[in-house]
Amino acid sequence: MAFSGKIGVVGAGTMGAGIAQVAAQAGIETFLYDISQEFVDKGLGRIRSFLQRSRERGKLKEEEERQILARLKGTLRLEDFKGCALVIEAAPEKLELKRETFQRLDGICGAETLLATNTSSLSVTAIAAATKKPERVLGMHFFNPPPLMALVEVIQGDRTSTASVDQAVSLLRQMGKTPVRAKDTPGFIVNRIARPFYNEALRILGEGNADVAVIDRIMKEAGGFPMGPFELMDLIGNDVNFATTESLYRSFFDDPRFRPSPIQQQMVLAGNLGRKSGRGFYTYGEK
Repeated sequence: MAFSGKIGVVGAGTMGAGIAQVAAQAGIETFLYDISQEFVDKGLGRIRSFLQRSRERGKLKEEEERQILARLKGTLRLEDFKGCALVIEAAPEKLELKRETFQRLDGICGAETLLATNTSSLSVTAIAAATKKPERVLGMHFFNPPPLMALVEVIQGDRTSTASVDQAVSLLRQMGKTPVRAKDTPGFIVNRIARPFYNEALRILGEGNADVAVIDRIMKEAGGFPMGPFELMDLIGNDVNFATTESLYRSFFDDPRFRPSPIQQQMVLAGNLGRKSGRGFYTYGEK
């Protein structure tokens, strides 16, 4: 059965804007929320730029672009999510912030509204515990950039109902995504498996055995990866990647296999976050 209703997205950053775009492109009326008009405008602007590039490349017709943008509405009020059938949270990876957000959403949204978190590493069960109806809370972890990446992890928390997960999987398929069911374990599937891809590259760099460009080139040419670990960290954002590694490290009770790298910590402290800041392991200009 086709999804009917509206979708709300909390957070107009890279991930939130991308998720909102995916929903609007699937023909769904979508609200994009953030705490300031500046953030909302930046998120909507990011979507417009993406759609414009798609149109210029012949992948999107002008009328389709217009219809997608017409389905998107920015808001500074979580109360506007009251009539939504699904709300997806894409706020920063801070547990207390997410719990506070879900507590507010729990009091605003109707009893049948699905509440999903886009967390990449935090416990869905812990986030759901802040609500009065944890059966409707689940994880829907999109990958960056959401409009291009097909995979979405659907995470079932300790008290998430199977019906909620089934509904989320059905909706994601309607959106053209490839949902995969995951347990609520540290890092879920992808981040648990991918952590050595980043951590080992950082250790090799720290030991002085090879530089950034060489490691990336070897991983692409010999390993067959489409992007090297440092290119990918810059794309994701070094702050996001570092926070995820820290979260997994704590979740696995300081298992040394997941220990964060001082190199990445230094990059974050210096503001060298990757593509979004113009500088990371590489330097990025307008082109």
